Amino acid sequence: MDVSIRPRTPADLDACVAALREVHEADGYPMAWPADPAGWLTPPGVAAAWVASLADVPLAGHALLVDRPSGDLELARLFVRPAARRRAVAAALLTAAASRGRPLVLEVVDDGRSPAIALYEAAGWHHTHSTTASWTAPDGSPVRLRHYHRPAGREGYSSA
Repeated sequence: MDVSIRPRTPADLDACVAALREVHEADGYPMAWPADPAGWLTPPGVAAAWVASLADVPLAGHALLVDRPSGDLELARLFVRPAARRRAVAAALLTAAASRGRPLVLEVVDDGRSPAIALYEAAGWHHTHSTTASWTAPDGSPVRLRHYHRPAGREGYSSA
């Protein structure tokens, strides 16, 4: 189950959009399908973006970092295709993000489903606070976000 991580290239975007569509249909991530999914996968301020692959799943997952005015990097757009789950793909992407050597932050939708929350907390991320998003769910209801921080210098994934 060797996971290969490499920088995302523009040539990867179509495969990333296809993978994101699978994730959206399986899990509802993102909550609302973006009008421009390739643009959603390339937000302003991208500092780095990666794709993960497995021998039998060429594009198994995706993650990116966005520069924030605070100097932190925000982990965003992390997803793993259903066919590649439970095979350490997310952990490998988290390790790539942590290798940048800067503090990391992220926001997770707190929708009652906790696999993402459990993953981040097992990987050493610290819940700092919760807020209501400035955007709403597709049904118009408010969305709660859990905010996380990971200090610089804590490279790798640790489930300890």
